[in-house]
Amino acid sequence: MKTPTRKPRENRERILAAIREAAIAEFSQNGLKGTSTQAIAARAGLTKPQLHYYIKGKEELYEELLLSVMSDWKGMFDAGSTDPGKVLGDYIRSKIDQAFDKPEVSRIFTREVLDGGHNLEKFWPESRQRTQEKVNIINGWIARGLMKPVDPHVLLMSIWSMTQFYADSAVQVRQLVSPGQPGWQPDREALVRELCALLLRGCGIRTP
Repeated sequence: MKTPTRKPRENRERILAAIREAAIAEFSQNGLKGTSTQAIAARAGLTKPQLHYYIKGKEELYEELLLSVMSDWKGMFDAGSTDPGKVLGDYIRSKIDQAFDKPEVSRIFTREVLDGGHNLEKFWPESRQRTQEKVNIINGWIARGLMKPVDPHVLLMSIWSMTQFYADSAVQVRQLVSPGQPGWQPDREALVRELCALLLRGCGIRTP
């Protein structure tokens, strides 16, 4: 008896997933201004009227994707642990995982920042608060002698830039490291080890 109800719901979820994937591809390549609802509809295999049956406009999709990036980043820093090596090591791994698993979503965020970040205005207050919480934790580790004195903002932004580079500049990485192999990716585990060694040892933190 539940099959007739389930099938329309499954179809709707499938179509919404296709719309989201199409929006990610278009926004990562063209940004908000350069993306049209017609392009999203065509990539999702829909007509424009069909697309607007499911969404109000491209701005709604764009904001949802920006929110998803911020939400993913929110839970990556384990503020409950007192071991800086574990916290920062896990943070680096999580950032690398996202760069490999969701490169297009990362590029949407970076493109928005390069365009001035006007669509991030509502997200900045919470982002500043979360960053300050991380800064306070790092300063606490420094005060307890668990790591060398460093500028926490510089450390955090170094982690962001080094990890997101593999999403935002994936083409450059392939061209410089493995030209002629379009599907090539760096060894994720080796990359995590190298970045942890570089960043954590520089802070005076032992790495496994």
